Amino acid sequence: MITIWFNGEKKEISASLTLSDFIQQLAYPSGTFAVAVNETFVHRGDYVNKIIQANDRIEIVMPMQGG
Repeated sequence: MITIWFNGEKKEISASLTLSDFIQQLAYPSGTFAVAVNETFVHRGDYVNKIIQANDRIEIVMPMQGG
């Protein structure tokens, strides 16, 4: 297990988890969000190659409508 920060909260996850696997575990709807790791946005096509490291800060940003 490793410790990460997800949307500002401390979380324990399995080591060697890809960003794609992590997102699938969270059950976010496909294509309705953007992801930043350590304040750098990750291209959707790179989720499967991005291995989450201890102490990474992962933020998922959802679009908001308003006026």
